[in-house]
Amino acid sequence: MIKRFNDGRDWFFEKRFGLFMHWGLYAVNGWHEQEQFRKRLNRAAYTPLIEQFNPVKFNPDQWLDAAESAGMQYVCFTAKHCDGFCLWDTKQTQYNIMNTPYRKDIFGMLAEACQRRGFPLCIYYSAPDMNCKYYPNRGRSYELPGPELNDEPDVEKYLEFVKAQVSELCTNYGKIHGFWWDVNANSINAHDESVNQLIRSLQPGIIINKRGFGEGDFDTPERDFDDAKLNGVQIYTKPTEACESIGAESWGYRTNEDYFSTGTLTRSLTKHLAKGGNYLLNVGPRADGTFPAEAVRILKKIGLWHQQVREAFEQVEPLPLAVDDGNVLLGRKGNTLYVYLLNAPRKSGITLKPLEIQPQKATLLNNGQELKAKVEIMPSMHAEHKAYLHIWDIPADELANEAVILKLEFDSFILDKMFNK
Repeated sequence: MIKRFNDGRDWFFEKRFGLFMHWGLYAVNGWHEQEQFRKRLNRAAYTPLIEQFNPVKFNPDQWLDAAESAGMQYVCFTAKHCDGFCLWDTKQTQYNIMNTPYRKDIFGMLAEACQRRGFPLCIYYSAPDMNCKYYPNRGRSYELPGPELNDEPDVEKYLEFVKAQVSELCTNYGKIHGFWWDVNANSINAHDESVNQLIRSLQPGIIINKRGFGEGDFDTPERDFDDAKLNGVQIYTKPTEACESIGAESWGYRTNEDYFSTGTLTRSLTKHLAKGGNYLLNVGPRADGTFPAEAVRILKKIGLWHQQVREAFEQVEPLPLAVDDGNVLLGRKGNTLYVYLLNAPRKSGITLKPLEIQPQKATLLNNGQELKAKVEIMPSMHAEHKAYLHIWDIPADELANEAVILKLEFDSFILDKMFNK
């Protein structure tokens, strides 16, 4: 089991499914949240987008409604991405939401709605900044090719700029539950423990990720980049929050995005929650402030699935190395085992080797259907000639586009004996 912090950060272990949102000037063109970096645009070519950003349909309650429809319990919002544009009323730069046609503090509006509705709020803040004159742009990841006219590259001055902005975010908007740094190690790679210390002094109990300028609290596997090393990990042994976007190409709004299927997303969510981690699923709002219709549809579909299976993710202990099949994970809560299938079901039955105990009841959580279960010798295992738990009558075709989770109820003494508890 993951060791708790035993302080205000422990909310993180109770509310484990969150909404990530990447939003900024890049929504105007609807190409990618790293548009300036990936298209190699200088400031003169990119910053005029500030004159077009006018999200007149922004309503934070609609965002939170969409989050609730998916079963999400907290939110993480991009206060500043690598282009340096700020979505709050910062006094450190003119490159902010108050100098757009909209002229309202977006982050402040979201913070008020989160507090009113009981959503823990986390801040995303990019370590690179392609707009700040002090940032040492050198053509690394998420940077300009080099300094522009009138720039004054200076790491120490940039860190003071960051601290001033952090102070604003952690002072002016009520309770902040988390701080989500991004890509320090991929770009500036500066280290200054005082930055996180400042955050903790202003927001006691805040949880901070490990992508920033100092030691953080939790790891952040992203998309499938860490799958090679994480797929062999049966359970997480330290606080972990995986993140994924509903779109395969971009985290910000993209006009012709390739959206993941709900099967792909629910299986990704299941994989990380079953291992004991948290999960952030991202939506990129459009430039007018609304979620794309396809995103809303996907979140609702995930929510219908999540409503059926959520008990399998609440106060459940992940079990390491419990089943031979690497595409199956187990979790335990009292006298119940939860069986998480990480791939789409290929057939209507599954044999859970080396389990040799008969459950009192087997249920398909996805729809409440009672399944058949028997400890028996399967013909395909004739050479071994041993009986293992076989569960069948799973409607594989019907469940091809959602993660499958089984609930097995046993006599608790049997489970205690099996797992040496």
